[in-house]
This record gives sequence, C-alpha cells and structure tokens, in this order.
Amino acid sequence: MTENLHVAYIVSHYPHKAFGHDGGLGTSVYNLVEKLKICDVKVSVFVYGQKDEFILQEEDVTIYSLNDSKAKFLRFYFNRKKIENFVNKVIAEKKINILEAPDWTGITAFMNFKIPLVIRFHGSDAYFCHLEKRKQKRKNFWFEKLAINHADAFISPTTFAGDVSRELFKIKGKEIKIIHHGLELKNFTNSSPLMYDKGMILYVGALIRKKGVLELPDIFNKIRKEFSEAKLVLIGNDSFDIKTNSISTWQLMKKRFTSEDLKNVIYLGKIPYNEVQQHIKKANVCVFPTYAETLGMVTIECMAMQKAVVNSNIGWAQELIIDEESGFLVHPENHGLYAEKVIQLLQNDLLQMQIGKQARTRVENKFDINKLVFENIEFYKKIINQNIKR
Repeated sequence: MTENLHVAYIVSHYPHKAFGHDGGLGTSVYNLVEKLKICDVKVSVFVYGQKDEFILQEEDVTIYSLNDSKAKFLRFYFNRKKIENFVNKVIAEKKINILEAPDWTGITAFMNFKIPLVIRFHGSDAYFCHLEKRKQKRKNFWFEKLAINHADAFISPTTFAGDVSRELFKIKGKEIKIIHHGLELKNFTNSSPLMYDKGMILYVGALIRKKGVLELPDIFNKIRKEFSEAKLVLIGNDSFDIKTNSISTWQLMKKRFTSEDLKNVIYLGKIPYNEVQQHIKKANVCVFPTYAETLGMVTIECMAMQKAVVNSNIGWAQELIIDEESGFLVHPENHGLYAEKVIQLLQNDLLQMQIGKQARTRVENKFDINKLVFENIEFYKKIINQNIKR
C-alpha cells in the first residue's frame, strides 16, 4: 500500500509554469512525481535557489519555492542550513517518510534529517570532471563527498553512472539501486514516422564542450562530401567554454565549419519544448556525440518518437541503445565512423525506418515511467523499513 507514503525531493530546477518551465535535472523528477501522485503517494518538492518564496498546492503535490540565504560570509553553509531548517520543519508537519536529493554540488552537505535520505545520481561535478578528464575544484568534491556520506542509499539511472560514482566517492556498505529515468510515452509519439525532412540532422542539447558539439563541424563536413544536401539543425542554449574561456561555444563551432558547410547549419538557440518536438518529428537522423551523461533523456525522447539516433558509445549509452538495432553507438572522436553511420541512415530510408521503429520498442521496454514508478516506490519503502529497524 502507498496511501501513507509521503516522498519529498530537493531540486534546483523544476519544469513547472511557476518557474518558467526550466527543467534541468528536475525533468526526470517531474516525470516521476506526476506518476507518484496517481499511485496515491503524497509528494513535496523543495525548489531552492529561486527569486521568490511561495507554496503551491496541486492535488497531492506541494511545491515549495525557496530563495537563498542573505548571508555575506560562508553563504554556501548558511544557505544549506536555511534549506535544512525549512525542510525539517515541513518533514515534521507533513509527516514526510523519505527525502531524495541530487548529487550535483552536494546540496545536502552539512544537512541532517530525521528521515532517510536517498541521493540520485543525476551527475555530480566529480562525475563530469572524471569523464571529461579535467581537474575538479577541491571544494566541489568536498561538498559532494560530505553529501554522499550522509545519504542512506542511492539511485542511479545507469549501472555505469553508479559504478563510476561508487569508485569516485569510495561508497561502501550502502546500496546503489539502478532505476532508469522514465518517460510518459503518450507524450512522445509520432503518428507520421514516414514524414520527415530528407537530409535533416538534428542535435538537441546545450552547446557545451562536454556534449561533444565541437566534434560536429568535422563530422558534418564528412557527411556533406557524400550527402551534399544534408543540413544540420542545432537546438539549445549557448554556453561558456571552460577550456578556452570563450563566452560562446557556438562561436567556437562556427570557426570549425567550412564556409560552405556553415550555409547548411541552422542554430535555433533555446526554443519552447513543444517546438522542439516538432523539429524532432522533422528530423531524418538525430545525433548526440556527447562525452558526459548519466543517461541522456533527449536521446530517449527522440527514440520514443521513432527517430534513428547516432549516439556516443561511452559507458551509459550502451545501456540506452543496442548498437545497430535500436540506434548506432560511435565514439565522438571517431569522426569518420560517426559520419559513415549518419550517411548510411540518410541514404537508406528503409534502414532509418527500421531503426526508428526498434528504438521506440526499446524505450517502451526499458524507459516507461508507468513501470518504473513502482520500482521507485518499492525502493523507497525498503529504505524506510530499514531505517525503522535501526
């Protein structure tokens, strides 16, 4: 029974109209919350780092918007203590049973709760620095390590992300449960999979080095040598580049395209998500040459909409896609092979349709939130019962 279960989440972003639909890591939490409330689970969501403080009550979900501490000294500490005090107050008043927080920045460092704390691996700074082979600030690792040490259990969206996180933080004696992020599949359908813009290659995501976007100019150049009418559409926020200190990754990309190739590149920036779905439907092939993910939600969304995807082959991606069955897996640095796989799909409509259909089946089998919600509930109940017996 779940009627007495009350789960709370601490997040930095939440895709709700009150916050401008800014999803971030909150998207996967939102998908889960929407299903938990149907399962008679009460939910509280604490969204920190906001401009205004307010409370929204929607059915069995209460959303708390929290702003930062005004402290000028040791703000990182007093901000966490402000969140801790507020959350603990609500825990007592609303009889919350279990709390979940993300690993990113170690937001629960210095916090203590009287109920079990589960940390879900959305991708810590330590994790991304490890995958990108760059040095992490000691302070950031310290925060994340403190948060990890205070957690009772962990959830990881992939075995790869769980294994890497266990090694990085030397996690011992605590369970890491593998539960994929899920999609509400009825929201990701494509009634006309045979209708698409021939030659359109789509990338959706932030323009940032870790997503492999700086590999796309050379890959696209090789594609156009075989398929000259190909066009590349890019959707997502432009970002600061940590390696060159450039304020615009897009400007770095533009310098790497040939002048002729650049005529076939369209950068749309950040657009409303309903418009993103329309572009996914129009795509011939979707590409994600990323170096660092824990799962890759947009990849799954494209697969759900019966799109053939050429994805990175690193770690987590091997748990999303069966290579050459539900998509293609290629290392981002292997520009020749990456281009070859895209060309293969552009030139072979039957293969593109077959891969897209099998991609949808893969998502239905592995990433359906209507199935995954029960895995989350059972794990929460298990951790609660273990805590009671202590």
